[in-house]
Amino acid sequence: MKDILFALKSGFGWLSTIPVGISMEGIEALMGHVYVFPVVGLIIGAILSLVAYIAGLALPANLVAIVVIAAIYQLCGINHIDGLADFGDGVIAHGTREKKIAAMKDVSLGTGGGVFIAVILLAAFAIISDIPEALLPAALLVAEISAKEAMICFAAFSTSLQKGFGQIMIERTGPLHFAIGLAISALLCAAVLGPLGLFALIVAQVAALYLVTVANRNFGGSTGDGIGAANELARVVALAAVLTLGGVLPWMLW
Repeated sequence: MKDILFALKSGFGWLSTIPVGISMEGIEALMGHVYVFPVVGLIIGAILSLVAYIAGLALPANLVAIVVIAAIYQLCGINHIDGLADFGDGVIAHGTREKKIAAMKDVSLGTGGGVFIAVILLAAFAIISDIPEALLPAALLVAEISAKEAMICFAAFSTSLQKGFGQIMIERTGPLHFAIGLAISALLCAAVLGPLGLFALIVAQVAALYLVTVANRNFGGSTGDGIGAANELARVVALAAVLTLGGVLPWMLW
């Protein structure tokens, strides 16, 4: 139990800017219990939900969306969206796999990365703006849980391509970790939004698996950039699912 709590603490250091500190021992503990990611997502989502609720008391929907997006990257940092940018640069690059991998490793932001970031941010803004005010806090909770489980999903079904922290997660994460994380995520999402939450969780995992196929096709394997990309894509996909079926599927289990 102590090891799991240590992993959970390290999860906040890995996935957020919350100053809890992180060490190699903490990373080792976290990689052994990577299924705590959805619990970290629950806390992050709760903070974002509170931000959305408070902002909604005084601001119109468009400005609430801007505040929420700013809060996401203030709380989560930009490492994951930076991974999305690098992933996009590699995918868009022409030529051999070696050239695509080199483009992904390049520290400069390319056109592909810029386009990927722009699309994700525009999609997030449009979707958050349109989600009903009463539903938005719960939607943000489910989206963060789903996004963190999507990171596990991507790592569990990927083959490591290069050394780094991404390699550690990909090599240490397997289908069992994914299954445990999915069970935890399903319980949390169902408690928050019932069948609608479960649907959002499922489509977020489908998005992560799609990115695995994209990574394999373009690079022959995956890196930490793909894990970050999975987080960013899955968050938006989960929010889109809530927006699309919020008037169709029930929000509660009872």
